[in-house]
Amino acid sequence: MRMANASAALAALVCAGSASAATLIHAGRLIDGVADAPRERVTVVVEGDRIRSVETGFVAPAEGDVVIDLSDSTAMPGLMDMHVHLTSEHTRRSEIDSIKKGEADRAYDSVRFAERTLLAGFTTVRNLGDQFNVSIALRRAIAEGNVKGPRIFTSGRSIGTRGGHADSTNSWGPFLYSDDSRLNTVCNGADSCREAVRKRYQDGADSIKITATGGVMSIAKSGTAPQFTAEELEAVISTAHDYGMKVAAHAHGTEGMKRAVRAGVRSVEHGSLMDDEAIELMAEHGTYLVADMYDGDYMLEIGPSLGYTDEVIEKVHLTNDAQREGFTKCVKAGVRIAFGTDSGIAPHGVNARQFPYYVRYGLTPMQAIQSATRWSAELMGWEDRAGTIAPGLFADVIAVEGDPTDDVSILEQVPFVMKDGEVVKDAS
Repeated sequence: MRMANASAALAALVCAGSASAATLIHAGRLIDGVADAPRERVTVVVEGDRIRSVETGFVAPAEGDVVIDLSDSTAMPGLMDMHVHLTSEHTRRSEIDSIKKGEADRAYDSVRFAERTLLAGFTTVRNLGDQFNVSIALRRAIAEGNVKGPRIFTSGRSIGTRGGHADSTNSWGPFLYSDDSRLNTVCNGADSCREAVRKRYQDGADSIKITATGGVMSIAKSGTAPQFTAEELEAVISTAHDYGMKVAAHAHGTEGMKRAVRAGVRSVEHGSLMDDEAIELMAEHGTYLVADMYDGDYMLEIGPSLGYTDEVIEKVHLTNDAQREGFTKCVKAGVRIAFGTDSGIAPHGVNARQFPYYVRYGLTPMQAIQSATRWSAELMGWEDRAGTIAPGLFADVIAVEGDPTDDVSILEQVPFVMKDGEVVKDAS
């Protein structure tokens, strides 16, 4: 992978501001996110931050054009991760950090995590839950070019119920926390849930994240119990739809999952203990499954050294294999799949380690790639912006050596990343 001349990186930036000049990506192989097989010898024509056209063969440059030579590589759309937490990362200090770190600390952390994610080839992410709404400020800082990171679609703070997975006092002494009612993180009853959604809209969130059941990482014993009533779910979802926002539901337990799907959530996150009825409901309603399978193994391997409690390890054992069995059933049942890692549990930047799991448990390599490109864009309603290599879409292009449809694990090493028409990584 190489630019056509020594000063091409600078020239590409200059040309990006010129209406007449273009950047020509000569791809030896192209996965466009739509076709079921790669195309050979293709030119992706980039103008500014958009793809202008996709041409068969290696198009000769006009005067002023810049050529990026990826003729020995596979180019494809920038990857998309539909479940990340860019404001935190689990370490040995996570418990004390949850008490000591403030808004500024989280903001500095998020800058580092965002850049690491981008350089791994993920040019768009959906951030599902944060501290202090830092991801909303991070989204703006990245969009304005102040820091480097992926395009962010964020829910801001998660919404939960009293004592539930999103309640920060979850089995910790409440005297350690500022239970600020202005944040509307915890809601109880339909009216309170409506207000929580309106607060997210006021904050500038793009979407809504609810914790429909207990969680694995929270200290509370139950990771499966339903935590919203049907009336509360209807209030959340109808209010979110009023504001043009989709709802993602964290859900491990079966009953909470089914309530959320019936109420109309856009996606189920985790989906660990689904039964056949839940799968049928998801297929019927067009609900997406966003399953984070790699981090289960990561937690079992690393968790004890990070000080995970016995309750947490027990819940990981309960959900790990069951989630994978459910994923396989969902693929066979035609449930929509989108790629999501819950990054922040495992380190940011290793998101692609999940691809082999998606293949091992039912998807073809091409389908696994589509789950992190076109299918994720469809989940967000961003088909006209990202997820495929097509005219008019953002010029988000990555490249790898070899063919990931033969071995999807090569996506764990991405030497070339372009976002918005700018080369942000070229490790050739």
